[in-house]
Amino acid sequence: MSIHDSPSSTTSAIPPARLIAYSVALAALAVALSPISIPIGIAKVSPTQHFINVIAGALVGPWWGLAVALVTSLVRNAIGLGTPLAFPGSVFGVVLAGLAYRHTRNVYFTALGEVIGTGLIGAAVGALLVAPYLMGKDLALTVLILPFLLSSAVGAALGVVGLQVLRRLGYLR
Repeated sequence: MSIHDSPSSTTSAIPPARLIAYSVALAALAVALSPISIPIGIAKVSPTQHFINVIAGALVGPWWGLAVALVTSLVRNAIGLGTPLAFPGSVFGVVLAGLAYRHTRNVYFTALGEVIGTGLIGAAVGALLVAPYLMGKDLALTVLILPFLLSSAVGAALGVVGLQVLRRLGYLR
């Protein structure tokens, strides 16, 4: 039995082709919304990425959501709409959001997973690993925590609204 066959899996009832289609559409939407960002110091905070992370975590699960976040971060960096901080600023949040949704089916816990994953874990990884080693900048942890927390909280709140709409439309169980 694979993880996709377990009854608690978000993606167990979604055919693989649909998972791919949802993931591609979410990554494309995240990239399209990338110009909506706020430069704060060396980071470009993007509440729209966190909105997509909450939706992806619930709709396609933590691992497909991780793929969405990685693809989005790669494309954003390739076209100049992101920084290397986009990676820790998205991947931890979507995984925690997806795991929270998988285990609780609660949209508020899903949003909280995004905020904790991005605002705390992602900020710590960004400040302690990404900024000094990939960007050549030494940062105090507090320099990233506040912008990452604010960005993820705004995006997560929008994500809650999006998940409620998707649930009413029958896309979420």
